[in-house]
Amino acid sequence: MATRDALWGYRDAFGDAFGRTYFRRFGPGVASSVGLGTYLGEPTDPVDDDLREVVRLGIESGMNQVDTAANYRCGRSERVVGEAIRDASVDREAVVVATKGGFLPFDEERPDDPAAYLRERFVESGIVGPADLVGAHCLAPGFLEWSLDRSLDRLDVETVDCYYVHNPETQLEARSRDAVYDALEVAFETLERRRSAGDLGAYGVATWDAFRVAEDGEAFLSLREVLSRAEAAGEAIGPDDDHGFAAVQLPFNVHMADAFTRANQRPPDDPDGEPISTLAFAHEAGLSVVTSASVGQGELAAAGSIPAGIDARLSGDTPAQRALNFARSAPGVTCSLVGTTDIDHLRENVAAGTFDPLGASAFDAVFE
Repeated sequence: MATRDALWGYRDAFGDAFGRTYFRRFGPGVASSVGLGTYLGEPTDPVDDDLREVVRLGIESGMNQVDTAANYRCGRSERVVGEAIRDASVDREAVVVATKGGFLPFDEERPDDPAAYLRERFVESGIVGPADLVGAHCLAPGFLEWSLDRSLDRLDVETVDCYYVHNPETQLEARSRDAVYDALEVAFETLERRRSAGDLGAYGVATWDAFRVAEDGEAFLSLREVLSRAEAAGEAIGPDDDHGFAAVQLPFNVHMADAFTRANQRPPDDPDGEPISTLAFAHEAGLSVVTSASVGQGELAAAGSIPAGIDARLSGDTPAQRALNFARSAPGVTCSLVGTTDIDHLRENVAAGTFDPLGASAFDAVFE
């Protein structure tokens, strides 16, 4: 598990090489504001080899946040992340490791008949009940327990620093919003028990649409209500009077800036107040925000992909670096994730952190 002393020690070792605010508050200490994503890539041995080397080198170069999930690359990403952490010349306690559970994962490769595989592996074995499934998604406590155990085993770590409930808005395809909130509260109770047991340091939700769409959107979830369910779970189950809900992950980039521009969340202390943005809510509530799709899964790395008026305001030698620094500049963002299996792209991503992000006023001016 990441510790305060080790995280601050990592910052002291690497901090002078990076720009201001590169290391930001996270968990018990500080961590890099550019993080290693592991979503993309085919589930093959050659990609494993490349990803392992990229993650190891990234950790040794100043990127000490690593994000993965039980279902990424058919489960291979978790295993490779664990191997890279063991291989790196950096103590495990200096690395923030995050993973996710919610989607039923394949095992190392895509089966010829995915539906049959999921039915035999999960339903017929009793890991999940048919009524708990929405497609290949499940929030049932027993499945989350199984998924966390699997993640700890594949990562070969004793504790995950942050465990995300993965895309809970998927459940809205078949359930009412209130039913999804109820399911999240039960899920959070499960995670509070595992927090008490030392299996995770904190937890949160990783979303795609939930916090970006309008209040009347089909995929909308109220972050205020989600947080209140975590508070209830912490009060009922937690090891103290607090709760472990600490982070939100969502897509954010120059073409997907809804978390900043859309006022769709009611303030933490005023359910009847004027709506504010998700980033503003997270800041007021003391939640960390981690951005996915920070370079649009590679699309923003191309010349001309960032609108010229915005591009001119951003620091960085390449479009990818400027795209990363746009995401890192948004108020309240703790870390922006970027994934690659290419060493040269990794070096480019690391170098993005040597440039200063926009200040709050300059970032606001982008949208005027």
